[in-house]
Amino acid sequence: MSELHKTPHLTQRELSLRLNISLGKTNYLLKQLMAKGILKIRNFSTRPGKLGKVKYILTKKGIEEKLNLAYYFLKRKEEEYNHFKKECEELVLDREKRP
Repeated sequence: MSELHKTPHLTQRELSLRLNISLGKTNYLLKQLMAKGILKIRNFSTRPGKLGKVKYILTKKGIEEKLNLAYYFLKRKEEEYNHFKKECEELVLDREKRP
């Protein structure tokens, strides 16, 4: 979602290369995002017979989902930080208790 938000004119091939996933998987995932109402596609080529160029647009629901993902990612990272900080503090206390 972030790649499409930054560069909405990406082709599926360019997107698959950036994400290091197959073109088929990229196509499947884009269709799933559209089916969930997270992404919509706009054709901006007006020439008849020309392969249509598309622009991927995050819907309001897509933007909310992106924000939720960022929130939970940061929340998880904060929990990891607190866990490691506690472990470090315990190690320091154990070290100080040694003769």
